[in-house]
Amino acid sequence: MPAPEELVALTGPPAVLIYDDWYPAIRAGELSPKKMATAMLCGIPLVLGRKSTGEIWAMRDLCPHRGIPLSAGWYDGQRVTCKYHGWQFEPCSGECQEIPSLTSHDHLEPTKIYAGALPCVERDGYAWVYVPSPGAGRVKDIAALPAPPRLPTFSDNFRNAHLTADLPCNVDHGIIGLMDPAHGPFVHQAWWWRSAASIHEKTKKFEPIPQGFRMSGHTPSSNSAPYKLMGISGEQVTTTIDFVLPNRRYETIRAGEKWFSSLTTVTPVTPQTCRIDVIAAWNVFRAVPFVTAIAKYFGARFIAQDQQTMVEQARGLRFNPSLMLIDDADQPAKWYFALKQARLEGRDDHPLSGPVELHWRS
Repeated sequence: MPAPEELVALTGPPAVLIYDDWYPAIRAGELSPKKMATAMLCGIPLVLGRKSTGEIWAMRDLCPHRGIPLSAGWYDGQRVTCKYHGWQFEPCSGECQEIPSLTSHDHLEPTKIYAGALPCVERDGYAWVYVPSPGAGRVKDIAALPAPPRLPTFSDNFRNAHLTADLPCNVDHGIIGLMDPAHGPFVHQAWWWRSAASIHEKTKKFEPIPQGFRMSGHTPSSNSAPYKLMGISGEQVTTTIDFVLPNRRYETIRAGEKWFSSLTTVTPVTPQTCRIDVIAAWNVFRAVPFVTAIAKYFGARFIAQDQQTMVEQARGLRFNPSLMLIDDADQPAKWYFALKQARLEGRDDHPLSGPVELHWRS
């Protein structure tokens, strides 16, 4: 896959971003009590770490004194120390706890100064960070925030995997590509998935859900080999797909007691670039040797096909061409833009007044 810096050169127009919500910033396994990690989220440079007690934290990677990145300094598992003047911060709250240059003649109280700490929780192998609106100030009551998303699971014993890819497009293009039902036979042509020759007409029912829409439970596509494997022992296979603002696609596949679930997010790294993350879990074929490695191999190839398509699309988007959304196949994209606009304007109206049926060929 191309490196992130190679992708930035291809980017097209920026997107308007949705704030006041949770986004996955980094894999939680990269955080340790003795080392800081950096990430970019919604155009905000972040520094993240794990306290010696196990709690993870995220701060804006900027010292409030002179703006030097805090990641250039030191971390002992309890405090972050700025490299420039030695200011020390408690990272979960961002509270400044020591300014070495102060003397008995100074009246400044360090604990009244805060670096930009952001709410951060560990869930499903990721550090999820809550990004407030610009200028909203410090989040004081984390308990009042909506719960961060969680991957649905349906039994105690299961396997899981994570995949990620950087995309050289804004989050809007990434999301409508994620929910697009018509590109599969072309972008994802493979013996283990589907081919252009397998295209046939499909009918799916959709219904409104809070902040999104649901492709109602249905028998999955007959031209996709992985879905067929779920029903190999004769049980009926059903799948349900939800899209929820700001960036989440949930898919649940059930066949008797067997299940597979995934949460795919398209997260804005900057207003012009984004990142796709896939968290998947399943209880089917758990006894098969190397099943997780096999799933990750084919999953990575699938994501790489999407990434390559976005790289090629980005070459055209740089010229800001006129674009179009057509009939039923693009209706989910139209719903997304309507839901996003309503949220940005503080409205609670929904583009779906009730269940609808869409038709397309794929």
